[in-house]
Amino acid sequence: MNLLTILDKLSDDKFFSTETSRLGSLAQFSDFGKKAAVAAIPLGLGSFMATSAKAETTQEASFAAASALTDALQLALTLEYLEDEYYRLGINTSGLIPAADKVVFQQISKHETAHVVFLKAAISSLGETPIAKPNFDFTAGGNFQPFTDYQQFMTLAQAFEDTGVRAYKGQAGNVASNKAVLQAALQIHSVEARHASKVRRMRMNKGWVESNNGGNMPAATNAVYAGEENVTQAGYNTSTLFGAAAGSASFDEILTGQQASMIAGLFIS
Repeated sequence: MNLLTILDKLSDDKFFSTETSRLGSLAQFSDFGKKAAVAAIPLGLGSFMATSAKAETTQEASFAAASALTDALQLALTLEYLEDEYYRLGINTSGLIPAADKVVFQQISKHETAHVVFLKAAISSLGETPIAKPNFDFTAGGNFQPFTDYQQFMTLAQAFEDTGVRAYKGQAGNVASNKAVLQAALQIHSVEARHASKVRRMRMNKGWVESNNGGNMPAATNAVYAGEENVTQAGYNTSTLFGAAAGSASFDEILTGQQASMIAGLFIS
């Protein structure tokens, strides 16, 4: 790149305006600075500097991938903490869960505990500290009474499982840099999907999500299913053959980290 072009870019007020975020400006400034340095020095040394700059950029990308990986695991751990605590409290609440169903929730609870143990170990293996378990308020500020009303307990169990399934999918790209973690995340994701299907059927819902209503669910859980009505996949309208409900059910949608955090945050005091 011509040095004058670089200087002209740096002199543009818009470069540092609100059109670009502060972090974006710094990143661009760093990039342009490297190019300017290369353009201003002799060819031989410039080649060396270009190689050095490329190595630095690669290192920065590596750090970014590592940060995204850790953030994804911390989010997953938060969701697993929530489910683990929820089922433990439910199982230990006398008279809440009918005997026929209790066996199911005891097994699900064991799975969630195993997920917590794994995620904490995975985060520690990356040299990071696992977040502490939050203090949970499963009434969501008084809107639910899951430990005195079994139907509400089941409702939140479905909401938590469906959230977990979508959240794991949403973080797949952020854990892809570590093949071992990606494989483990997919293993956990499939188990969460089985939990969700089982709980949904126990509540007389279909085992899969059609549209964005979640089945027999209250309006308070709408955020869990936002976007699930999407029928367009890779540019193809999947409702063409079987209708919108079946089209949307054919492909689960993701939850972003922000969406998943927002849902979990409703139950963190």
